[in-house]
Amino acid sequence: MTQIPPQSDLPGHEVENQPGPPPALDLFASDLPLRDALARAGARMDHAATAGARLGTEEMREAGWAARHHLPELRLFDRGGRRLDEVAFHPAYHALMAEGAALGYASAAWDGQPGGHATHAALVYMISQIEPGVCCPLTMTYAAVPALAADPGLAALWRPKLTAGVYDAQVLPVGEKAGATLGMAMTEKQGGSDVRANTTRAVREGDDYRLTGHKWFCSAPMSDGFLTLAQTDAGLTCFLVPRWLEGERNAIHIQRLKDKLGNRANASSEIEYHGALAHRLGDEGAGVRTIIEMVHHTRLDTAVAPAGLMRAGLAEVKHWVEGRRTFQRRLIDQPLMQAVLADLVLDWEGALALAMRAAEAFDGTGEADRAFARISVALAKFVNNKRCPVVLVEAMECLGGMGYVEDTPMPMLYREAPLNGIWEGSGNVICLDILRTLAKEPLAGEALAAELAAATGADRRYDAALAAHRERWPGLPEEGEARWFAESLAGLLAASILIRAGVAAVADGYVATRIEGARGHVPGAVSGLDNRALVGRI
Repeated sequence: MTQIPPQSDLPGHEVENQPGPPPALDLFASDLPLRDALARAGARMDHAATAGARLGTEEMREAGWAARHHLPELRLFDRGGRRLDEVAFHPAYHALMAEGAALGYASAAWDGQPGGHATHAALVYMISQIEPGVCCPLTMTYAAVPALAADPGLAALWRPKLTAGVYDAQVLPVGEKAGATLGMAMTEKQGGSDVRANTTRAVREGDDYRLTGHKWFCSAPMSDGFLTLAQTDAGLTCFLVPRWLEGERNAIHIQRLKDKLGNRANASSEIEYHGALAHRLGDEGAGVRTIIEMVHHTRLDTAVAPAGLMRAGLAEVKHWVEGRRTFQRRLIDQPLMQAVLADLVLDWEGALALAMRAAEAFDGTGEADRAFARISVALAKFVNNKRCPVVLVEAMECLGGMGYVEDTPMPMLYREAPLNGIWEGSGNVICLDILRTLAKEPLAGEALAAELAAATGADRRYDAALAAHRERWPGLPEEGEARWFAESLAGLLAASILIRAGVAAVADGYVATRIEGARGHVPGAVSGLDNRALVGRI
């Protein structure tokens, strides 16, 4: 009988042509484009540097892996049949939440120091590379703060807890917690983005209200409270619904957890209000106007996150192609691989530049800053999320079969890529919002025009493209051209930022390929780029 040798003795089991797992990577020190963008945006560099060093550790990477491979579990009842309506998470999820809170994800923008929103954006960008599932509850907590200004009393109770920089997972009333998170529950089955079609009802009870109805999406149901919309006799109204009351649970019933494509470490759910106690936030009938402050700030994060996902994918690719050989050459030294990577770098650099310029505008104090923030964040959200899936599919392919297995983060990044384009307004909603903003807020159009004009005179191709855009659309386009119009504006804005940033290989390559159109329709179908300089930016 033939004896089968142990596996270690079989041919092919000595690994000679495959890099090992990537080492710990400082997410700030290793990312020159991020450092450049943050410096331009006025972010707090020391804060971002500390966060990048911490988040890039092996410990944090392992926590990200564990949080998404040990999925949250819904626990509706205790052993005696009493309602619990709780979600149990792996300890790694709690560790990541605690780290994000301590680093200032939800609080850095509100501590009164300069560059707060740009610093917050850096944290979104870096944590998205480790485990995007924890970004949702932290983002909503950050974004809820300005909405609370509609009620000084609620702000006095909740704001200190939301900005404490502490993650407290205990199920307690907000006044008894060291820190709190605040989620959002707007969407209903019949309405989707049309929240005015919502049917959840609010009935007054003394100074407060009781809510009854179903919410089709409630992100992060273990938050300490939720901003939600319900109908009163005066129309759609915004409410803050606490999850825990003094001595009892509020009547918020979790129906099920959403079985999502990605973002699986985050327990998105369907919920029902069964006479849940709620505090009105803002005037009756002014629900959209009140909660739009939260939506505006969550949109910043949906513009930043895709740049972080692209960065994570490209860093993984670079590690692979530097350590893999084929046809007697390292992959990274092969001209066609260099062309693909250089082309992908331009998408990443453009996305990062757009997102961080929007974050800088959020930090501005003037009316022009606020107007530019509204238009720039919509443009960045739209185009960044259209490019992110393409970049990550190509990045996955660069690893070959290894990119398709869960031993690498590539499948997670691929599944995550569509989410930010859907969350807080899908592409059509965002494009219509861009048209609405430009139509109703002249200052937004003026601020955008000034930003585009600031780069003229440096590159004749850019100047010609800007003139062509204005000739094609001397005013606002017909609705059916809104995507074309938004894509053109976003590309021009990114080019303007990159031209003024002064990195020749990036600016020249971006203008040549994204503005002048000197490329094919697939990544890497380019020529004339400074491939080595661009790949060196990863």
